Amino acid sequence: MTNSPTPLEYLPRLPRDKTVGIGCIGAGFIMADCHLVAYRQAGFHPVAIASRTSERAAEVAKRHAIDHVYDDYKKLLTDPCVEVVDIAVPPDIQKTVVADVVQHKNIRGVLAQKPLGVDYAEACEIVQMCRDAGVVLAVNQNMRYDQSVRATKHLLDRGDLGEPILATIDMRAIPHWMPWQERLGWVTLRIMSIHHLDTFRYWFGDPVRVFASVRTDPRTEQKFKHTDGICLYILEYANGFRASSCDDVWTGPALEGAEKEIGIHWRIEGRDGLAKGTIGWPEYPKPTPSTLDWTSIHSKGWQRPRWNEVWFPDAFAGPMADLLCALEENREPELNGEDNLRTMALVEACYRSAEEHRAVELAEIEGLGVGG
Repeated sequence: MTNSPTPLEYLPRLPRDKTVGIGCIGAGFIMADCHLVAYRQAGFHPVAIASRTSERAAEVAKRHAIDHVYDDYKKLLTDPCVEVVDIAVPPDIQKTVVADVVQHKNIRGVLAQKPLGVDYAEACEIVQMCRDAGVVLAVNQNMRYDQSVRATKHLLDRGDLGEPILATIDMRAIPHWMPWQERLGWVTLRIMSIHHLDTFRYWFGDPVRVFASVRTDPRTEQKFKHTDGICLYILEYANGFRASSCDDVWTGPALEGAEKEIGIHWRIEGRDGLAKGTIGWPEYPKPTPSTLDWTSIHSKGWQRPRWNEVWFPDAFAGPMADLLCALEENREPELNGEDNLRTMALVEACYRSAEEHRAVELAEIEGLGVGG
């Protein structure tokens, strides 16, 4: 990090042993262009890959120097070199894959994609399966490892901003939609908003309730039926703190001929300071690092740390590093399954709130949860 007299921690802690064999299930964009790029940069050890299309798996294996290619992920699970499984499949397939993974004693850890299943109830089942099998589960909520998000967590923990008063995220960006979203009828809440909801939890803990309002995305509704296109929501905390987000995947007719104004901006106001920043992802594949600017009554002027790393793909090393360190230290990862259930509950509460036009408490959703 440069241009800051008060350095902030923003990089993940890496395991001492990077030789643990990683088996990769899935060979799409998120695996080929994010996970594996970040893993190789971090020195991790992917040893096997499987995909529903063997030609695609072979192509990705060649690109990333992976020795073993399987035409069926079930064969990959029997490979004795595989100790950790990285799953990158659509959410409606993930439960089936995890059920197969936990049958194999050589598998010690699983990195699952977000969302963890199709809904909160299914996420609870996945967590329970891993718990019963003694398999350590981490969930790939990779925005926690975005450079500005992680540095801001350090800033909050250090107390530079004082008591948080208000936080906002303003997303004006057009994601690349996946084909499986059409069959599930999802657009924003479980795909993009889940990042912001999890980030609010990471920064500030769990809210008591949420109020959400949604409408369709005019562009996407021409392709498939959905409800959660443009999403607005407010999180209410017991101490009076409030957080809100506007997740706008329309952004105006930016793909229809008008000029673009694309970006993700966030802001935190505290009693003692103010922090604001940007998320660099919307410019992908152009490397655009996220930013953080902050000021405090305890310091002089604005502090503007900057980084060379970017969310896509560099931050994707973080969730796997978290899992590998947890296995090495015989503890739960930061992004463990039980913690992620609260993010899934918050997403579920947003859907219920939007449908019923009322504020929904997390306790309403968590009453359906996994047993102790």
